[in-house]
Amino acid sequence: MKKVIAVIGCGRIADREHFPALSGLEHVRIKYACDIIAEKAQKAREKFPVIENAIDDYNIALRDPEVDAVFVLTPNFAHYTVTMDALKAGKHVMCEKPITVDYARSREMAREAEKQNRILNIGVCNRYNRSVEMLRDMNLKGEFGKLYHIYCSFRSFRSIPGLGGDFTTKKQSGGGVLIDWGVHFLDLILYILGGAKVKNVTCDAYSEMARDMKSYRYADMWAEDTADIENGTNDVDDFITGYVRTDQASISFNGAWAQNIDQEEMFIDFLGDKAGARLTYGGKFEVYSGETLETTRPEYDIPNMYQCEDEAFIESITTGERNRNHIENILESARLLDCLYQSAEIRKEIEVE
Repeated sequence: MKKVIAVIGCGRIADREHFPALSGLEHVRIKYACDIIAEKAQKAREKFPVIENAIDDYNIALRDPEVDAVFVLTPNFAHYTVTMDALKAGKHVMCEKPITVDYARSREMAREAEKQNRILNIGVCNRYNRSVEMLRDMNLKGEFGKLYHIYCSFRSFRSIPGLGGDFTTKKQSGGGVLIDWGVHFLDLILYILGGAKVKNVTCDAYSEMARDMKSYRYADMWAEDTADIENGTNDVDDFITGYVRTDQASISFNGAWAQNIDQEEMFIDFLGDKAGARLTYGGKFEVYSGETLETTRPEYDIPNMYQCEDEAFIESITTGERNRNHIENILESARLLDCLYQSAEIRKEIEVE
């Protein structure tokens, strides 16, 4: 029997990733595409003919007893409200990352899912990236030896997204480059470590590159159609740096939406006493052996991680089995982000209880 779903939020992540992925699943019916901007929902229906209805009020879908699950693909600030409403309506939920804009509300969402006995998954898609899966297996098999430190860089040249709009308004997004890009890097690291628990963190955050938005020059701007340079807000981090101690390895990182170095550096280094590896974000990895001094580049295919993630969610709501993206498996990442932002605000190290 096909699972009936509604997609709430018809922006970029829906258009470019989830609608194409879901359209290819034979055991799924997309009964509703919903967006508060009715034209977006209608355009989605026109582009993806498998969508049955375009609506601008998500409550229509929540009241429909035929709907099994909803995909919450809204801006960050709306994740909490829409997800809580969906859970209370008895629907399973796939919510895009981040869970929401703060850890306390993330916990509330987890408790509500438990209370309603519904699956709540979070869209940290890299957990279904084949490279990440392979690195996790290598670590769990001890192929790195003692994996003692991980360094990651998510840095780009003058590419603040949607300047002045939701991306750079903390009330709407919850933060800047850390919550937008860093969540993916830090979550996949915790996943590869196999459930590491954070012990303490220290972090510094900067918003320097577009203090005067009107004079800011950029090389690239993701979501430029959402920008409001004339009248909008920019009160989030465009550069972040920090250090994390877990009960397994330590982690250090640097992240920049915008920096005055014209190099994009998107990689993660895994340092073990037997071997190390460098993962190119979104791509493949190399392994460096400390025993043979050889470098190996495994050959493998990388399936579409969004399709894998969405299919796993549908399987989870069918069987009732919690998978790797269940909210209970993502809360440590959400807590880490919260603690990093707290440390940056008070400019002190934070002990994580």
